[in-house]
Amino acid sequence: MQLLKVGAAVLNQTPLAWDSNKSHILAAIEAARAQRVSLLCLPELCISGYGCEDAFLSPAVQRMALTLLGEILPATHGIVVSLGLPLLHNNALYNTACLIADGRILGFTAKRFLAGDGIHYEPRWFKPWPVGRRAAVRIQDHDYPLGDIHFDVGGPGSGIKIGFEICEDAWVANRPGGELARRGVDVILNPSASHFAFAKAEVRRRFVLEGSRAFGVSYVYANLLGNEAGRAIYDGGALIASAGHLLAAGPRFSFAEFGLTTALVDIDATRMARARSGSFVPEFGGAEDDCVHGEFSFPRQELEPPVDHRVAWESGPNVKEEEFTRAIALALFDYLCKSRSRGFVVSISGGADSAGVSCLIAAAVQLGIAELGLKEFSKRLGYIPHAGPNAAAPTDSRQWVRRLLACVYQSTRNSGNVTRSAARGVAEALGGEFIEFDVDSLVQQYIALGSQAEGRPLSWETDDLALQNIQARARSPGVWLLANLRGSLLVATSNRSEAAVGYATMDGDTSGGISPIAGIDKAFLRRWLVWYEQQGPEGIGPLAALGAVNRQEPTAELRPTAAGQTDEADLMPYELLDAIERAAIRDKRSPLEVFKIMQADFPKYTTEQLLAWVERFFRLWCRNQWKRERYAPSFHVDDENLDPKTWCRFPILSGGFERELAELRAYVKTLGARGQGPGARGSEA
Repeated sequence: MQLLKVGAAVLNQTPLAWDSNKSHILAAIEAARAQRVSLLCLPELCISGYGCEDAFLSPAVQRMALTLLGEILPATHGIVVSLGLPLLHNNALYNTACLIADGRILGFTAKRFLAGDGIHYEPRWFKPWPVGRRAAVRIQDHDYPLGDIHFDVGGPGSGIKIGFEICEDAWVANRPGGELARRGVDVILNPSASHFAFAKAEVRRRFVLEGSRAFGVSYVYANLLGNEAGRAIYDGGALIASAGHLLAAGPRFSFAEFGLTTALVDIDATRMARARSGSFVPEFGGAEDDCVHGEFSFPRQELEPPVDHRVAWESGPNVKEEEFTRAIALALFDYLCKSRSRGFVVSISGGADSAGVSCLIAAAVQLGIAELGLKEFSKRLGYIPHAGPNAAAPTDSRQWVRRLLACVYQSTRNSGNVTRSAARGVAEALGGEFIEFDVDSLVQQYIALGSQAEGRPLSWETDDLALQNIQARARSPGVWLLANLRGSLLVATSNRSEAAVGYATMDGDTSGGISPIAGIDKAFLRRWLVWYEQQGPEGIGPLAALGAVNRQEPTAELRPTAAGQTDEADLMPYELLDAIERAAIRDKRSPLEVFKIMQADFPKYTTEQLLAWVERFFRLWCRNQWKRERYAPSFHVDDENLDPKTWCRFPILSGGFERELAELRAYVKTLGARGQGPGARGSEA
């Protein structure tokens, strides 16, 4: 047996935060050394941070990345470490992994396949490295190998061969691992910056396991952790596999600044597994410079019992609900720390959206303290937030929630006791501070100004939309004032379903510095709230006070009470709205195609209803792109994002699908003429 102890570190990095990034790297290396790890993989671009955006093109950033690489080198004595950084060569920028052995740089492997879809824009900054090409890069009077290379580390005749698949390299069909296997590589390292999305962890697990099996290697996967740059959330989740067997899986959504997952791999076992495989054909006569040799004495390792890092919720029936809670909670905590804000302010309405946001903020505190402890949690924040003069430091998570979460209910004459009671109940059950503003007098002053300007009294019959919007906008200045007074972060409460059709008041309910649920649809949010009421996240438990929210029909509560306003009456059923959005925006279907899909999936609605709703969606979608452009930054949680800055681009001005909608109306007319469709039979919803 030739045992090798490998490690995969997850790091909570920040773009261009050189000192803290270096600190986390050094801490991970030291932890690996303490656990007698010989080969350590760190995440992609961990020195600079992955989300530097156009700052990658600054010469100063390139120089600083190399400076930090030099500063980290002394800490790598006695260990082999891979570090990710941008590297400029021949007037082109490359995403590279540097392999270091015992304080010496061996060389740089460059990423072949760049992530250029979804939230990723790597081709904007980096060039893909061509297959089979090698070069030398000069750094401080030394030449180092660069490009499509692998490494033979150890003494003569006893080296361990190491290769790289850098993040996206492993997600493509012709991944480099096959070539590395033919070159006799023993271990493949995958330094990644793989953002969180629902169900994505299982995909990663599959390519790690299958890569280790098909290539006959040990495979080490390291990822980023936390809210690195503002929008993307990285869930960590280090993985180590060998010859098709998962040896170790690190925790996801940790609040720690770094984490280390280790395992013992048997180099002899993977080599003999390849020898037994009839499909394995080694490569002969390859380029002489594709393998870089480095001297290193790997220590002798003894067998150790495996460590089980699995957690119960990841194999339970509510994985999506748990993932959503933990992803947004971690993102909010990191955003709070990295933005140096001193708490959160939520304009709580008693409805689903603001209740959900408040629960997620409280979860950030509860989960953070449960993992870090009170002392480390407080240290990460760096301050004791607003509590009035002579207040003592919080001594439990509930007290911390009260310091960090202010819920403000802002009533007008159209507000009801049901929503007021629900808002207070949720805020108090979570432990947050509950504040009530009466803004009706402000609304009436604005209405008087409008009447004066128009030379007539305003009424609901003639000025419905303006009268609704002024109420929502009148609520914005007060909560902004409170947030400014306390140095807190105002949190917007709009969801993705409403963003799709512009069912939001700009500078009203969209006011805020961050919009944490703008990436999730309303139908899921409502199911999640029921789950939170009845079961709740592991380690937190249920919140019965949400029952008062869940029993209500969603309403903006902006019209007079007698109008009986509900969101779904204004728009359409949320379940249908979300289905139309997925077909029209995610899948890029035409209005006619969307209509046919809705007919098949929602037979309970009449042809006339579906026609009206599909047409309404497309018209509202086109009309409200300007609103989506102005939303506060949102967190990415799935691959149905509407954020025009990172995912879904659409023109602010467009033809509005006029010809396509005319085609749809003509088609529906032919259905009526032929006596087909639910509408022809007069069925009701």
